[in-house]
This record gives sequence, C-alpha cells and structure tokens, in this order.
Amino acid sequence: MTAVQVPEDQLRTQLGAAVRRHWVLFLCEGIALVILGLLALLAPVIASVAATVFFGWLLLLSGIIGLISSLRARQAPGFVWSLLSALVAIVAGVLLLGWPLQGTVSLTAVLIAFLLVEGAVSIMYALEHRSGLSGRWGWMLGSGIVDLILGVLLFLGLPGTALWALGLLVGINMLFGGWALILMALHARPASGGAAA
Repeated sequence: MTAVQVPEDQLRTQLGAAVRRHWVLFLCEGIALVILGLLALLAPVIASVAATVFFGWLLLLSGIIGLISSLRARQAPGFVWSLLSALVAIVAGVLLLGWPLQGTVSLTAVLIAFLLVEGAVSIMYALEHRSGLSGRWGWMLGSGIVDLILGVLLFLGLPGTALWALGLLVGINMLFGGWALILMALHARPASGGAAA
C-alpha cells in the first residue's frame, strides 16, 4: 500500500488557494441569501398558498445560486456538502411550487425537513472546512446549529405558529447562512499584497 503523503504546508496552501480563487462566488451567494432572507422577514404573514409559492421560489433560487457556486468551485473544501445543500434547497423549492394548495401545515413540514437537513449539511460542511484549515468555519457551524434549532422550534409550534413563523424562520435561516458565506468569502479573498494565507 503506497499512499502519496502531501506535506501539511503544501496541503494548506492548495486548500487556501482553491477557496481564494472562488471567494467572489461565495460572496455573491452570501449576498443573495441575505437579500432573500430580508425579503422573507418583510412578508411573514401571508395567505398559505402565497406563502408556499413565495418560499418555494426563495428556496429554488437560493438552491440554483448555490448549485452554480458549488459547481464552479469544485476544488474548494466541502464541495460535496455545498452541492448537497444546494440540491436540498432546489428539491424543497420544487415541492413547494408543485403543491401550493396543501396548506400551511404541509408547507411547515417541508420547511422543517429543509431546516433539519440544511442544518446537518451545514455542520458537516463547516467541519470539513475546519479539517481543511480554512477560516471562518465557526460561522458555518453556527449557521447549521441555528438551522437545527429553528427546525425544532417550528415543529414544536405546530400548527398555531405556522402562518407567521414560516417567514420569520426562513428569513433568519437565510440571513445566518448568507452572513456565514459572506464572512467566509471575505476571509478567503486574496490579500492585495499577495500575502500568504
């Protein structure tokens, strides 16, 4: 069994370079999530059908943006988790858009599943960034933990809080996820003087 041993400094340099090469994509995804999160917070109480369509498009668009970012940054640490996160958002968005008349409780069930899976995926993504020695992994870990907490709170509040809580919880989720990506991207951007990571 002959395994190629890569020196830790070389591995750190390669990982840092991959994240720095694609920091703008992570920044754009983070900004988009923050904007979408603010939109969700501004309209928390709407009719259940309108909420289903609204949140379906929010999830679908954030998933598409995440998918594009992930595919363009294949060499970045956590690629598989980032890709999985984007696909979960796309699937959740399609489900919400495909069955808008199922009502607020079914919308809540889809969002609970999304928040729980997204939280677990974000935590795994953060841990992979930690093992890859990239900065700001703690923000992504915090985002995943917040997603899990929001999913549990939404589940415990059924069915009474579903109508107003949906916009609030999804908005908070997107704001935390967006800020985590923005901070990670800003930390990964190359220094103007070409300093090492």
